[in-house]
Amino acid sequence: MSSDFETYEQDFSTLTAEITNKIGKVPKLGGEEKKQMVLNVEKQLEEARELLEQMDLEVREIPVQSRGMYNSRLKSYKQELDKLEKDFKRSRIAYSDEVRNELLGDDGNSSESQLIKLREERAHLLDNTERLERSSRRLEAGYQIAVETEQVGQEILENLHLDREKIQRSRDRLRETDANLGKSSRILTGMLRRETNLQELCKILARSSSLQLAFNNKHNLACLCSYNIKSV
Repeated sequence: MSSDFETYEQDFSTLTAEITNKIGKVPKLGGEEKKQMVLNVEKQLEEARELLEQMDLEVREIPVQSRGMYNSRLKSYKQELDKLEKDFKRSRIAYSDEVRNELLGDDGNSSESQLIKLREERAHLLDNTERLERSSRRLEAGYQIAVETEQVGQEILENLHLDREKIQRSRDRLRETDANLGKSSRILTGMLRRETNLQELCKILARSSSLQLAFNNKHNLACLCSYNIKSV
């Protein structure tokens, strides 16, 4: 993506250099020649604006952590284009000495009223230009706010996506822990059951042993008595 941005940068630099050169020529021209030059510059300014739009789209595709540097460069190009447009507006209503003499005549016969009228028209055009520039600045400020809001929204969505992945991983680990605890509980229950059975078996064996010992003692006593009787 950055390579495309740099390509647009080179095209923009070449184009603005040509525009700057032509703007300097506009006040020196008159009639049809000036009209053609103005149309040519307007077309190139439109191309420059399109290049800035392309660069803006490329910047939006660049990762957030690397976007700041490209935003700064794009901002400087926008300021450069704004200055060119202002210079172009001034050049359209400016006249070189030669063109002014051609319009008014330099033989001393030009009327003062023509000069006053020309100055009034120029002042009127400048006033309109200033109003257009103020409107353009407001539009640019609104556009910048919209872009920044979009960037903030995109960053928030990315952060929410990361948080969602963390929560999902935590849930998976919790489920795995629950499964392990269930397995451990079953093992402990089995061990306790076996221990209880073993205790019961030991009690039964102990009772059996006691009964067997009592029986043996009784049998031995009977034998002893029988022997004593016979001896008598």
